[in-house]
Amino acid sequence: MPVPKTCRVICIREFGEPASVVRVEQRELAAPGAGEVLIEMLAAPINPADINILEGRYGTLPELPAIPGNEGVGVVVACGDGVSDLVPGRWVRPPPGAGCWREALVARADDCIGLPDGLEAEQAAMISVNPPTAWLMLQDFVDLRPGDWVVQNAANSGVGRCVIEIARHRGLKTLNVVRRAELAEELGAIGADAVVLEDDPYFKELGKITGGAKPRLGLNAVGGESAGRLLRCLAPGGTLVTYGGMSKQAFSVGAAQMIFSDLRVRGFWVSRWIKNAPREKVRELFAKIAPLVRDGTLRVPVDATFPIDRAAEAIRRASEAGRAGKVLFRFRE
Repeated sequence: MPVPKTCRVICIREFGEPASVVRVEQRELAAPGAGEVLIEMLAAPINPADINILEGRYGTLPELPAIPGNEGVGVVVACGDGVSDLVPGRWVRPPPGAGCWREALVARADDCIGLPDGLEAEQAAMISVNPPTAWLMLQDFVDLRPGDWVVQNAANSGVGRCVIEIARHRGLKTLNVVRRAELAEELGAIGADAVVLEDDPYFKELGKITGGAKPRLGLNAVGGESAGRLLRCLAPGGTLVTYGGMSKQAFSVGAAQMIFSDLRVRGFWVSRWIKNAPREKVRELFAKIAPLVRDGTLRVPVDATFPIDRAAEAIRRASEAGRAGKVLFRFRE
């Protein structure tokens, strides 16, 4: 396998209008040192958080100049001394924050996650953010049992779809809030038990929808009044987990709700979890997720793929509403 000595990267030198701040640059590649691997990237998605970073509106921002792209998949093409498990030809998930919008990179082998054979490049590229977010929110906040209900907004998002698919795999039931009625059939096909519209007073008819059960877990990616509606659905002692804020609006919790219903409001950021968790625990998580991606249990729809030299066009497409799925960069066929 030939070892590249240069590569193209997508770089930003300022924050601003997303499609205007990205530029393609040529960079030299160093040979991997001891404990390092040289990775040729195969594919990398454009996530909402990536767009927010380009705008300069994310919770944590990189020092400029920077190479964006929080997740992707690549193939090892060379190893430094002391690397034994990530041999050339092995597909890997690069370290978080490595900047995946590039043709190649050098990274510490211990910070990479080896992936099993048999994955599709696009699906493997999207294994690092949405599936772990959904998996951990369903696992770590409430002790859910088969038959329990979970309520979520932004149900047609990448995370929302993974929540539906993982919940179905675990025998959980999902009440899914969306903004467009035509999404009901699509989400039902991947395992959604109930789909309701954002503006409907679905919380008032909750008993009819769930057969009298109240969800003990709510997942919020929107904020504002949408989050308030989720709170109205929760059983006493229930937990609302916020992992996004698409509406950019704050939401409030009434004192009576907190006191008499004993509600809990939590936040979750998968990047922090992956950064702080022991490496072995991170590997165990991906060992559980990867087979579900490989066999199609977990699948994120793809709207379009773009080569690196069409970076601005790809960013514009990823910023459009009503897409049929994720937009990705493909660096190698």
